[in-house]
Amino acid sequence: MIAQPDDGMSRGAVAADGRYNGATPMPGSRPSMFTLTHLTTPPPESLKSQVLQMVVDYFSDLSPAPLTPSNPLYQLYQYVIGYEVHLYLQAMGSEPASSARLVLALDDEDPSRVLGFALYLPSPDDPEACTLVYSAVQASHRRQGIARAMLQQMQLLHPHAALACVADRVPTFEAMGFNVLGARGPQVLMNTRRKASDGWVAVQDLAPIFQSKEVRQIHSYLVKQHGERAMRDAEKQRDRLLDQLTRQAKVLTESRLAWH
Repeated sequence: MIAQPDDGMSRGAVAADGRYNGATPMPGSRPSMFTLTHLTTPPPESLKSQVLQMVVDYFSDLSPAPLTPSNPLYQLYQYVIGYEVHLYLQAMGSEPASSARLVLALDDEDPSRVLGFALYLPSPDDPEACTLVYSAVQASHRRQGIARAMLQQMQLLHPHAALACVADRVPTFEAMGFNVLGARGPQVLMNTRRKASDGWVAVQDLAPIFQSKEVRQIHSYLVKQHGERAMRDAEKQRDRLLDQLTRQAKVLTESRLAWH
């Protein structure tokens, strides 16, 4: 559900205008200077297209079913997550209390360039609460504090923040102040506080997307391209991956909660 952000270990301070100074760059690179933009209405098309491209490019980091390109189902799930994010962005501002919000990190040298994004849902009946849906940083700009800065911006308005991620992403978010609360299927549930909010969030229903004409067409194309047997094997591979992630989430959650 959550993309691979930077490692969360960079140090620095976010200024009032969103510019970030003092991050520790990757070897051979220089620190990024960026401005954070917090949107409650749909972003301009040029920025939206970059966000959607990042969703496609970093599918394996973002998806709760992180298939690899070698799996024939990869293209289908890639389309679904892209369309899901498209729907979130399209609906921004339609329900001011519950529709998605977007934090963008824009390159100071080229403000038309998106370096990272954080898409989240506020809780209409708990003003302090929100749920991070997806977050990603351009691979060329990771480990420079961008993810941390975007999540800090989100938490300025909604300090009671929740997210779900696969087990190997947990240390990243622990370094940014999130706590393990439990497991749900292949994902670990995390929160900035020791308990979840009682508020609700307007999560996108994926069933209509999977049942859409476009997804059926993609599936038919993949069957023609790979064959029925290969598609059945792809589904089994997906199920084995989800079972493995579910076990990992359970083991990690039990180990973390045993500390408290």
